[in-house]
Amino acid sequence: MTIQKHEYPGVGETLYTAVLDNGLEVRVVPKRDYATYYAAFTTNYGGACRRFSVDGRTLDTPAGVAHYLEHKMFDLPDGDSALNILSANGADPNAFTSSGVTCYYFQCTEGFEENLRMLLHFVSTPYFTAETVEKERGIIAQEIRMGEDNPGMVVYYNLLEMLYAHHPIRDRVAGTVESIQEITAETLYDCHRVFYAPSNMILCVEGDVDPGEIARIAEEVLPKEKMPVPRADFGEAESLIPSEHLRTVEMEVSAPQFLIGAKLLPGLRGTEALRQRLTASLALRMLCGTSSPFFTRLYADGTLNMDFDYEVDASADTLTMIVGGESKTPEKVLTELNAEITRIAEDGFDPAAFTRAKRASLGARLRALEDFDNVCVSLAMDSFDGYCSFDSFELLEEITAEDCRRFVAEELAPERLALSIVAPKRGEAET
Repeated sequence: MTIQKHEYPGVGETLYTAVLDNGLEVRVVPKRDYATYYAAFTTNYGGACRRFSVDGRTLDTPAGVAHYLEHKMFDLPDGDSALNILSANGADPNAFTSSGVTCYYFQCTEGFEENLRMLLHFVSTPYFTAETVEKERGIIAQEIRMGEDNPGMVVYYNLLEMLYAHHPIRDRVAGTVESIQEITAETLYDCHRVFYAPSNMILCVEGDVDPGEIARIAEEVLPKEKMPVPRADFGEAESLIPSEHLRTVEMEVSAPQFLIGAKLLPGLRGTEALRQRLTASLALRMLCGTSSPFFTRLYADGTLNMDFDYEVDASADTLTMIVGGESKTPEKVLTELNAEITRIAEDGFDPAAFTRAKRASLGARLRALEDFDNVCVSLAMDSFDGYCSFDSFELLEEITAEDCRRFVAEELAPERLALSIVAPKRGEAET
């Protein structure tokens, strides 16, 4: 095992990386004399990874397996819970499942090595029985039903259904009440064996630690065998044109909630992927951020409020641009956004405003380095796409106003946009 050192003098960070014999990638950011430790153990397996190939075989699984597996992984063979053990040892543990990954993590100020060993142990030691799996089914079904009544989730997944004709990212990470009925202990064991192999995972740690010691502990605790890396099958390539452009549903909300989205070119890796995402984020900041002419104009006339936001979401081999919030007139927001896109495509961005926006973006990224959780989770997600977010500072400096203008003109044409609305039930709208 060779540990490599990567210096980032522009932001004062140092990253150590290694790949163990079992295929696990380790990324460590030492922070001398800091009291806080953070560790994230992440598998390249999320809710959209339902069809996959391994050892020459193609397997299909029900929607919701990755999320179900996350729920059950904290159970230990002796009947105890890893959550209880970690908490009793001074750690703050948790986990999440997205469309693309599942991440188990903890933060602590003491007992770090013991907590790290427990994290690696329970995530690599599956224990399920028919009885415990069945008991969890009711809990997850209740969680799914709560999501179905959540306007934020409804407007979001409606947008994904409109943008993506068949990619499984359009389906809820937790699955449906019907799909989870098909999940058994055997299903969970099979998916754990394939996707929780060290060769399909990454361990990221930040704190006052020795990188070599972190790698040694991982070698000691985790399985020694290097397993083949599974390949998720997300189906045929999607058209960049949404399958549906407008969808409105009524729910018990006080004001309409809306999201406007567009699919971006997926599948890029390494520096190209990072440049694409940085360009998209910077362009959106200029186009509709809180300092943009678009937002200030619509905020002044009451069309938008401070809930309005934007993001570029990369997950499960997809890249999606999303903007939205609350508005009494979501259709007007789309009309005004299209007009602003047309103007920017023709005239470009104001150079002085672009310089300020780039500085603001750099400042936000620098502030994010103070959050150990953000650093570790970002490093994990980056790894699966072949880059490191610490490179974003140097790369962001290279992006020009013309790059951002071109992005807006080419990626945000009117036919590329879809509008999802959750409106108040008739008679319940704001007066």
